Amino acid sequence: MLHAVPVAATAIPAAITVACRECGATLEFAPELRTARCPYCASTSIVERPPSRDRPRPTFVVGFVLDKEHAEDALRRWTRSRWFAHSGYARAAIDAMRGVYVPTYLYGAVAHAAWSASIGEDYTETETYTTTENGHSVTHTRTVTKTEWRDLSGEHACYLTDVVVTASRGVPNEELEAIEPFDLRALRRYDPAMLSGWIAEEPSRTLEECIAFAHDEAVRGIDEMLGRFMPGDSHRDLRFVPRLENQVVDLLLLPLWSFAVRYAPGKPPVRVLVNGQTGKAHGKVPRSFWKITGTIALGLGLLALLAWSLGLFSG
Repeated sequence: MLHAVPVAATAIPAAITVACRECGATLEFAPELRTARCPYCASTSIVERPPSRDRPRPTFVVGFVLDKEHAEDALRRWTRSRWFAHSGYARAAIDAMRGVYVPTYLYGAVAHAAWSASIGEDYTETETYTTTENGHSVTHTRTVTKTEWRDLSGEHACYLTDVVVTASRGVPNEELEAIEPFDLRALRRYDPAMLSGWIAEEPSRTLEECIAFAHDEAVRGIDEMLGRFMPGDSHRDLRFVPRLENQVVDLLLLPLWSFAVRYAPGKPPVRVLVNGQTGKAHGKVPRSFWKITGTIALGLGLLALLAWSLGLFSG
């Protein structure tokens, strides 16, 4: 049974102690967690701390689609597909796994960019050239494509939506990006009941830090949009000065499976993250020295064989 636990509006202590309303056992909430499961009756309690600037109340949640079994299947498919991985990686043992709602920020803004670039327009010309065939000079014509460049500048405005950045120190932004995208059409307004049976983390990064992540990602998005927006057949030297207005950030809980994978005795486990909605996986891959060396040796052997064959035929 799910219980939302009210907490007095005071500063957040190192840990919060509450009583399980199902069996009365004492539960201790670590400051980085929003949920705790009673070890005696397995009921889930949720602590609703007073919101603060860096730990606001969640606005949205994207629910889990993959259960434990399907998340393990996604993990196995991913580990088996790593060609240069350590030989034990494909059959690695799972030391630990957990499904967790990781805190992120959903960012949106109105973007303006003053830009300048060189725009290339392609055109064709017929040119004449001379070559030697059978000891005689022969003149031919061919069609070549050339590019005319001209400078262009302007102002571009657009909406930036669905930018998602981590708010958890346990999940670097690069790792979150690696298992994106999440289907935000499944976005739901936060309801404590949605967290029943799952671990849910509180933000452990400051709001300013997360906005800086979002700003960097937004600028990359503007760069990509401008690249698609440029006229002509090609462009180069694209420069722009971004300006972001009407910025909006909402705390969003995203579903994620975290696995500790042990691929060899005596080696520390490596972590693999699986998108709890789509099954997309990412993690550190222990490399196999012998596989890499063997592939390089095979490539060099094929190149040597090709060179020998060309020399044989030309001779």
